[in-house]
This record gives sequence, C-alpha cells and structure tokens, in this order.
Amino acid sequence: MNSYDNVDLLQDILSGTLSLESQIEALFSITKNILDKGAFKARTVRFKLDKFIQSLDPCEKVFALNTILAEGKDLKITPKKDELQKAINKTVRLISDELAKRYVQSKIESQVEQSIMEKQEKYIDEVRLSVINKQKGTENKKTVSKLNNLIELDSRVTSKNIMSFLRPTNFSQVVGQERAIKSLISKLSSPYPQHIILYGPPGVGKTTAARIALDEVKKLSYTPFDDKSKFVEVDGTTLRWDPREITNPLLGSVHDPIYQGSKRDLAEVGIPEPKPGLVTQAHGGILFIDEIGELDSMLQNKLLKVLEDKRVEFSSSYYDPDDEMTPKYIKYLFDNGAPADFVLIGATTKSPSEINPALRSRCTEVYFEPLSSVDVVSIVEDAARKLNVRLEDGVAQKISNYTFEGRKAVNILTDTYGYGLHCSKERVDDLEIKLSDLDEVISIGRYTPFERLTNMNKREIGHVYGLGVSGFLGSTIEIEAAVFPAKKKGTGVVRFNDTAGSMAKDSVFNAASVIRNLTDKDIKDYDIHVNVIGGGKIDGPSAGAAITICIISSLLNKPIRQDIAVTGEISLKGKVKPVGGIFEKIYGARRMGIKLVLIPKDNEKEIPLNTEDIEVRTIEAIEELMDIAFN
Repeated sequence: MNSYDNVDLLQDILSGTLSLESQIEALFSITKNILDKGAFKARTVRFKLDKFIQSLDPCEKVFALNTILAEGKDLKITPKKDELQKAINKTVRLISDELAKRYVQSKIESQVEQSIMEKQEKYIDEVRLSVINKQKGTENKKTVSKLNNLIELDSRVTSKNIMSFLRPTNFSQVVGQERAIKSLISKLSSPYPQHIILYGPPGVGKTTAARIALDEVKKLSYTPFDDKSKFVEVDGTTLRWDPREITNPLLGSVHDPIYQGSKRDLAEVGIPEPKPGLVTQAHGGILFIDEIGELDSMLQNKLLKVLEDKRVEFSSSYYDPDDEMTPKYIKYLFDNGAPADFVLIGATTKSPSEINPALRSRCTEVYFEPLSSVDVVSIVEDAARKLNVRLEDGVAQKISNYTFEGRKAVNILTDTYGYGLHCSKERVDDLEIKLSDLDEVISIGRYTPFERLTNMNKREIGHVYGLGVSGFLGSTIEIEAAVFPAKKKGTGVVRFNDTAGSMAKDSVFNAASVIRNLTDKDIKDYDIHVNVIGGGKIDGPSAGAAITICIISSLLNKPIRQDIAVTGEISLKGKVKPVGGIFEKIYGARRMGIKLVLIPKDNEKEIPLNTEDIEVRTIEAIEELMDIAFN
C-alpha cells in the first residue's frame, strides 16, 4: 500500500461510509503501513499494549492505536464509548501528521540524494581530471629543461666560503677579547639571561663570540637554553619598517587575502593568514641583530614592545573570530599571538650615545676591545695553520701594519694565499706565503699602512703628540708650534689651523694664560703659530695640555721627549682636567709605538688592565707635565 492508498482510505473513514469496526481495522492497517513492522512491535512492547490490541473492546483498541502513534503522549486512560468517535478522529489526525512528515522527509531525502549524486559526479570528474593531469603533468619540454639546468648548476661547486672555513669555532680562537667574552658568558649563564648590546670596532669577533656563547651555555643545566634553542641572525641594515605593514620579516605580518594573496584555500574564503617573523623563530633561543644601531627607529620601538610582552600580536580587518572556516592555527595566532620569548643580542660599531636610550635601558652592555698588532699577528698565524701554509718571516707582522680588523687581516692573507697559488701554477700542499707576494697584494689592493713612530729616543723643540678618539678607535695627533719675537712688543699674533676646530683654538688661549703665569712672559710680544699636522679636527678640549707644553717648549727653547703622548684639558690655572675616551686613546698610542702616555689624575680608574707594553702615568698640573716632558 502506497501513500496515495493511505490518503484515500483516510478520506473514506472521515466520510462515515465505513462501520466503526471497519474504521478501526483500517486505522490499524494504515498505522502498520506507516510504521515498519519492527517499530510497531517495539512500541507495543514498550507501552505494554499487546492485550489492548487483542481486545474485542473498540475503545481499548483505539487507545492502543493512539498510544503507539503518539508514543505514549496525550492519552492516559481508555476513552469511554461516548468518546470513541473523538478518539478515532484524533487517530486520523495523528496518522495525517505522520503521513505529512513522511512526505516531507521523503522529498528532502530525494533532494539530498540528488545533490549527492551531482556532487559525486563532480568529484568523479575532478578525480578523473587529477589523474589525467598527473599522467600528463604540469611540466612541458621547456620547464623540464629549466629544471635540469638548475640541478646541473646546483651540483657544481666552484668555491667554498673561506671566511666560514677560517671562522673561529671556540673561544680560544677569538683573539684579544678575553674580558669581553667572560662578560658575555656571565650574562647568559643564568636562569635569567639578560639582553645584551655588544660594542666594538668591526672585525673583532662580536658575531662569532655571540654564536659560540649560545653553544657554551646550552651545556649548563640551569640556563633556559637547550638543544632546541636557535641562534637566529639578521643584519639590522637590511630591515626596514613598512608603514603599510604588508611585510615585516623581523616581527611578522598578516597576508590579507585581497592585497597580498594568502594561500589559495584561504584566499577563496577570504581568510587572512598571519606570518610569524624572526622573533618567533628565535623563541627559546637568541636573536642576534648585527648593526643594531642601523635598525629602523620604528622597528626598534616595535621590538621594545615585543621584549616586554614576549609575544607578537596580529590583527586584520578580514579576520572573523566566528567564522567556522578559519583554521585553528590562524585562530590561535589572532587570539593569542605568536610566542617571542628570546634573548636579544645586538652588535654595533656605533658609540653608546648613538643607540636608542630605551633599548639601552633594557640591555646590559659588553665592550669588545680594539685589536692590538700582537692580536692581529696571532689571528693571521692561526689562519695560516688552518690553510696549511707557511709564512715567511715578517708576513704576519706586515699585515698587522695595515689593519686593526681581524676579518680584514684574514682577507689580506687569503688574497695573498690565492696569489701564491696562482704564481705556483698548481696547488701546493706546503705552500709558503712570501713577503714579495704580500707586497704585490698590498699594491694591487692599494692598502695604506698605519703610521708607526720611529726614532722615539730623540727630542724635539715645539713638537708633541696628543691623543684623539673616533668611535672605538684612538689615534695620535701630531702637534707643532713655532714662536718668534714680534717685530714690535704687544703686536704679536696667534695663528692656528681653521680645520682643527674652535675648542682647540680655545685651548691655545687657555695655554697663553698658563704660560704667562709660569714664565712671566706675555704672548702678545710673540708671534705664535700652532699647527695640527694633517689638518685633523680636534673634538673637545682634550688637546689643551699637549698644545700648552708644545708652545712652552718653543717659547723656552726646551726639547720634548718624542716617546710620549699627552691628553687632558688645561685650565687657566694650569690644572690638567679629565677628558673622555681614555681607553681608546691609550690603544691608539700603543698602535703608534708610544712608550709613555700621560693622562689626567681624575681618569686614573679608566686605565685598561692589559697595558704591559705601554706605560701610563697620571698628572694633575702642567708643572708635572713639564718635569716629565723636558727630562
């Protein structure tokens, strides 16, 4: 019996053409047809209706029928005879509702089945197309040729990175930085490692020391570093702030589906995709930013926020937190941000005053020392051992005369190594690098040697060495003075290099007052010419003491020792006042071969510890300087 037969039978029941018994039997027949046999029996057992169904009482049979259709709802007691027709009408309504439900359900199932069939056909077409594409492939003759060319190119190794080969692999190979390395390690060897800024001239091992430091502290159980800790390195000069925030390799960015084009499956549904940056890659390890002083100021401010929060936040107007199509990892990044808990190590060749104060306040500072000539010689000799070459006597020393950078010294050596191989016409396992080869490389490279003083045992009138500083490097300043009686008393003039700077000129006039007090001579009676050889500019008053002793020497015709260098400001009363850059100035004097450096007494605590090859004395007044310089 189909649904149409059921409807016809119901219409007969409602028309009253059937007897009461026939109506009840017809209703039972329709119900069994609507409900499958198992469901009818299950409800009969569940509601204990078997005796009511077998009963000869029509009221009990209608009660059982309605209980089965309503699943035990509504009817609680057997209807009376005068309520029987009402109960039958209720049965008809229940059956009608069930028929309507079945009709709608059947229609929906039909639509679902049709939709499944359509999608199945589409899926089969996609699979068929995929199989065809796999068989045919996206490749063609041109693309295959390009791939083969790339593979061939990649298989050819023309050279190895010699700087990587010669780079120090442990702290014992980082020459001349024992104190800096000890300070660096102490700041990382803790359960609470600190952010660090490394200061120092280029080529002294800042990057290498930081890289080796992480390997060393990984070995300590009480540090937060482990085998998973990474050393993420980036150059600050290559990072720029993008005001559109489309790309930010340092902190990370969001690829919006319209502008940048996220992944295809995300772009099709308009979901933005966060891209974590280097700060997240460095999570749990060290982020090393070389030349951090060159980092964009806006990026520095953003980096400071990350250092505080230890997370990177992402935002996008395209992100909908209620979108069920959003992958969980994207939702996680937008809702929680990306982790960025790392130790920052920045390296710079700039002076501390040039670094962002807010960044400095969050970091401890380590100062790498300029390399001495002895250090450069040691670096060259170590590189020669790694290259398995012999050095002719004087090669390492000569290289040290041309650079104070370890990296540059190694470059000069490797240039000479290559030149030597070229001259030998074939690779020689026991190659000797000769002075003649080095001279040729120096000539080709147009290297300029650092001037080194000679004949320091002599004395000279009106000539002295002052000391200056530029960045992390010190230098000597050659000062000379000539004094002549004026043609007419009181008409003397003072001449000084215009390029030397106004502060140096002020030092000359301060010196005039000191000279008058010491010698009772009025400089207005003399023509005085002070010259800074080379025309270099003198920043600050630190050449005051040197200028004063130089003029006094020329005025009194007393020769000055040429193995000394002087720094210090001169006061009107002849006191030698403190100045800056003492460490760098002493280093500059060492490179020039100076034997004795005279500094203000107030700078005594700034004298470096490793000064075995140079003597440093302190002075408080011009008289002490005169006693040393003229004796």
